[in-house]
Amino acid sequence: MKRYYVVFEGQVQGVGFRWDISRLASMYGLTGWIRNRDDGRVDCELQGETVAVFDLIAKAHNSSFYVRIDDYSVREIEPVEHENGFHVRF
Repeated sequence: MKRYYVVFEGQVQGVGFRWDISRLASMYGLTGWIRNRDDGRVDCELQGETVAVFDLIAKAHNSSFYVRIDDYSVREIEPVEHENGFHVRF
């Protein structure tokens, strides 16, 4: 089990992106959270199997007609024990 901090840049706010990622995370059995940042980017932490995390990132690019991901970054971070589910933060 690994945890990754991911930041998405592009047209990712105001287009349902966080909810799409939340749905994908549940589908892949991932835990963590996602939120909008003040600078227009979206960041999240995804925890689970590495393959599932990177499959989610690949699907994020086509999550909606309105979403446009120009760039993203990923770095591994420390896992969180006993985390339940995936949450959209406000």
